[in-house]
Amino acid sequence: MGLIPASFIDELMGRTDIVEVINARVPLKKAGREYKACCPFHGEKTPSFTVSPNKQFYHCFGCGAHGTALGFLMDFEHLSFPEAVEELASLAGLEVPREQSPEGERRVDLYGLLDAVAAFYRDELKRHAPAVDYLKARGVSGATAATFGLGWAPEAWDAVLKRFGRDEETVRRLATAGLLIERDGGGHYDRFRGRVMFPIRDARGRVIAFGGRVLGKDEPKYLNSPETPLFHKGRELYGLYEARQALRQVDRLLVVEGYMDVVGLREAGIPWAVATLGTATTPEHLERLFRVTEEVVFCFDGDRAGRQAAWRALENTLPTLGEGRQVRFLFLPEGEDPDSLVRAEGAAAFTARLARALPLSDYLHDELAARVDMDSMDGRARLAELAKPLVAKVPEGVFRALLVRRIARAVGMDEAAYGRFVDAAAGAAPQAPGRPARQPRPVPGRSSLVRRAVALVVHFPAQAAQVKLPEGLAGLERPGMDLLQALLADVGPRMTTGGLLERWREHDAFPHLQKLATAEMVATEDVAAAELQDCLDRLEEERIRLRHEELFEISRAQPLNPEQRAELKTLDARLARRSGTPG
Repeated sequence: MGLIPASFIDELMGRTDIVEVINARVPLKKAGREYKACCPFHGEKTPSFTVSPNKQFYHCFGCGAHGTALGFLMDFEHLSFPEAVEELASLAGLEVPREQSPEGERRVDLYGLLDAVAAFYRDELKRHAPAVDYLKARGVSGATAATFGLGWAPEAWDAVLKRFGRDEETVRRLATAGLLIERDGGGHYDRFRGRVMFPIRDARGRVIAFGGRVLGKDEPKYLNSPETPLFHKGRELYGLYEARQALRQVDRLLVVEGYMDVVGLREAGIPWAVATLGTATTPEHLERLFRVTEEVVFCFDGDRAGRQAAWRALENTLPTLGEGRQVRFLFLPEGEDPDSLVRAEGAAAFTARLARALPLSDYLHDELAARVDMDSMDGRARLAELAKPLVAKVPEGVFRALLVRRIARAVGMDEAAYGRFVDAAAGAAPQAPGRPARQPRPVPGRSSLVRRAVALVVHFPAQAAQVKLPEGLAGLERPGMDLLQALLADVGPRMTTGGLLERWREHDAFPHLQKLATAEMVATEDVAAAELQDCLDRLEEERIRLRHEELFEISRAQPLNPEQRAELKTLDARLARRSGTPG
C-alpha cells in the first residue's frame, strides 16, 4: 500500500478533534475544560475517563488507558495504524496519500485478484450440491456460510487458471498469491481442487489467503495457501475479522484448531472463536489476540497431541502476560473437537465448560506436578527447578509475583527465596537475603530538571515553540538531553500534545512520552513557556559551570593556551552576570 507521509499525519492530527471522534463512540459530558465518561476499556460506575480538547489526548485514571485520537481508534475499534489513519482521514474529508512503491502496487493488485477468486468460489458452491449437502450435514446455515464467504473450488486442474489467467502477468500474480502451482515441465495448475473453500481475511476484511477441505478421504484433509507477500500463517488468525464484526466489545477469544470449529461455534451462537492456521500459537498470534481482548482461552483435544500443543501455547504465552491479561486452557473429551461437541451438547453446555477452563497458573502447576513425585522433597525440588525458567519468562508485575507465590507454596519454599531464584534465571541482579528490593527514587537536581523540561514540552508543545534554545546546550551530557532537543526541534505554534506524540509513535521513547502526557502538570499555558525557558537557562548555567570547572582544573596542572584563557574569561563574565555580581 505504500508509506503514509509523516507530513500528512501532522496535517491529519491538526484537523482532528479528539472530542468529536470519541464522543461518536462513547458519550462524553463537559467537566470544566475537559470531558468525562465511564471508561470504555474497563467496567466502572464513576467516570474516570477524561478527554482534553486542548491537548488532544485522553486518559483514564482508573485503568491507565491513554493516547491520541489515532490511538483511541486503534484500541477501541481494534484497528491497525494505517486503518485508523484511513478512518480519521475519511472523517476529515482527506485522501490519504501514499509514497507508492512497485511492491505496494503489486500488493493492491493481489488483494483485488484474491477477492475476485473468492467470489468465483462462492458462485461455484451454489452449483455444487455435494458441497452444499456436506455443509448442511455439519449444521452450517446459509447465513453462516455467507458470513465466512465459504465457497467451492471445482475439481478441474485449471478452473481458476482458465477463468483468471488471461495473460502472462496475471498468471504470475495468481502464482504469487498462492493460487497456482508451477509444473515441472512448464505451465501452471490450480492449487485448490475439489475442496470447500474458507477465505482467510486480514483485519480490514480483505481476502489474503484460503484454506480448503476435501469432502472425501483424500489427503491432505486441509490445505492452506503457502506463504505469500500478503499471507504469513504465523501472524494470521482465521475468524478474527468475523469476530470483531460481530462484537463491539470482545470480552474474550477462544482459540481453536480448525476452520470448521470456528464456523460451527459461530453457528451455535458463539461468535468469538478464532483458529491458528495449521501452526502452533506464535508470539505474533498472541500480540494480535491481546490487542483485541484481555482474556484468551485455548481449546485443545484431550489427547497427547492436544496436550503437547497446549504446552507449546503456554510457553509462548508467558512472555506476553502483561497486567490485566488472562489466559485459560480448556481440554475436550478425547475424540471430540469444538464443532462436534457443541453440536452434540449445545451452546449452553459448551459455554459451561468454558467457565471451568483451567487458569494458566493452575495448568502450569498441575502439568509440572504430574511429572514429579510431590510426596518427596526431591520431587518438589524438581518442580521448583522445572518451573523456574518458565516463571522467569513472565514480565515483572503482579502476575509474576503471584506465580512465584503459587510455586513457592507448592514446594514448601520461602517465597522471597524462590523469587530471587527466579530473578537469577531471568538475568536480574539478586537482592541480599532479608532485604526488600529498593524502589527507584527520582534523582533531584539535574536529571529531574531535564525530565521537567521534557514534560513541559509534551504538555505544552505550542508554548514550547516560543522558547529560545541556549546555543551551548548541545554540549551538556545528561540523560534525556538528546530527547529534549529532538522534541524542541519538532514543536510548532499550533501543535497539540496529541500531534506531537503521533510524530514519535515509532520511536523507542513513545511509551515514555505517553506516560509523561498522563502525569498531572502543575504549570498552566500562560506560564509554560517561561517555566520551560527557566529550565533551559538553568541547564545552560550548569553547562557553563562544568566547563568553567574543567578549565580551572586544567590551569592548575598547566598554563592555559590563549583560546582557553579567552574562553575562561568569557565564562567568568557569564557566571558573574547570572549571579548578579560585578564581572
